[in-house]
Amino acid sequence: MTRLFLLPLIPALFWYLFLFYNQIPIKQGARVFYWIIGLGWGLAALLSLMMILTR
Repeated sequence: MTRLFLLPLIPALFWYLFLFYNQIPIKQGARVFYWIIGLGWGLAALLSLMMILTR
């Protein structure tokens, strides 16, 4: 449960590597970082809530 905060970091790392490989500036891909982190934190919060409620 304590490792759920790492959930958005994995797709963000892949997105960064994709931008780096294709030589796209990070500033141009920043909006996708916001989406990845927002959805990842939302999913982590939902999973945490489900774990707490089902105990």
